[in-house]
Formats: sequence, C-alpha cells, structure tokens
Amino acid sequence: MPDSPMMAARDFEGMADAGLVEQVRRGEPLAFCAVMRRYNQPLFRVARAIMADDAEAEDVVQESYARAFAAIGGFRGEAGLGTWLTRIVINESRGRLRRRRPQVDLDQVERTQEAGALILGFPGGKVVDDPEVDAARAEVRRLLERAVDELREPFRLVFILRDIEDRSVDEVAGLLDIRAETVRTRLHRARRQLRAALDATLADALRGSFPFLGPRCDRLVETVMRRLRAERGWPDPDVA
Repeated sequence: MPDSPMMAARDFEGMADAGLVEQVRRGEPLAFCAVMRRYNQPLFRVARAIMADDAEAEDVVQESYARAFAAIGGFRGEAGLGTWLTRIVINESRGRLRRRRPQVDLDQVERTQEAGALILGFPGGKVVDDPEVDAARAEVRRLLERAVDELREPFRLVFILRDIEDRSVDEVAGLLDIRAETVRTRLHRARRQLRAALDATLADALRGSFPFLGPRCDRLVETVMRRLRAERGWPDPDVA
C-alpha cells in the first residue's frame, strides 16, 4: 500500500491505463484524478474543435468525465481508454449542437468547398527563453486559433485531431466513423482554408513588421550624431 496520499498520487500518475481503469472501478478517486490529468488536454481540444468556445468545451469535458465514470464498468478495453473518452466527448459535443440547431449534411458542406492545393505548414524550431519571442509566439497562436475557429466543424475537428493532436489518419477515421480518404480530404481543405485566412490576416500584420520608432529610433539618431560630432568637431547642441 502507498505510504501517503502524495505517494498514492504519484503511483497513479505512472500507472498504465488498464491499471487506472481497474482502480477507478474500485472507487479510488486518485485514480480518476490521474485519468483526467492524463487526458484533459486532448479531450479539451476535441471538445473545443466542435463547440468553438472555451467555456462550452470545458463544460463538455466535465460532463463527459461524469458520463465516463458512470459507465466505467462497461469499458472492456477493445479500444484504448483515450479513444473511448474521445468518443464520449464527441458524442456529448455533437449532442449539444443537435439540441441547439439543425445539423448540416456533411456531404453538402464538402460540396460547397472550393478545390485548392495550398498547404499550411507548421515548422518546428528551437524553443527560446525570451519574453519577446514568447509574446510573438503567443500572438501567432491566437491568430491560428481564431483561424481554426472559422473552419466548419467537420474540417476543424479533423484538423485538430490530425495536426494538433497528431493522431494518425486511421485513428481519426475510426474516431469519427468516416473513411480514411474522407479524413485526408477534410484535412487538405482545412489546411487550405487556414492558409487563405492567415494569408489575409498576416498581410496586414506584415506591413507593420520590424518597426523602428519611438525610443529605438531616438537612440540610433543620438548614437550616430554623437559619433559625427566627435569625428567632425560639430558642437554639442546642449552646450550654448
């Protein structure tokens, strides 16, 4: 037995999914805490992809956990725990949308999309511990999140599962009960639409890039003038 509640929490954090499920079935609260900590981010992202709202996505995840806890006795492990939880989140999210508004036929949505071949890339890079870099990265993330929010739900969900959660095409197809080719098509269109949206947004931002105004401008002017006064014997303007 663990020596303390803190030790128990650490033990559960390192436990495999199957072990956690068994402990949850036994009514161990720390095991369910470990499950939530393990899956909070991917599940929130899926809910956010469908609901397009932070607060609603959080509500969906909370309700989905409640449903999962109530149904844990029926979990047989044919799919992974993460897959099972993800399907609960998808069902809960879409159920809320159905109650809110009529569904749009997905084939009709796809037929309205224009063909295109622009692909949005997400290059990696070394993480730099710099406040200005962090602020710039945060602003880029906000721009991307707003652009993702503008996607229709079928494309937004595939994009988040595939490009943000890094799930395979086959995993996404299984989760959404669609063909792998449909996943690829929606992902392609989502990337194209994001590229178009970001191109328009960034075009305005680029016109204001690399500013050199205010104190930076003043500092450079003063540095150059100080050098010229020394080289050319110009009088110091502060000396009357």
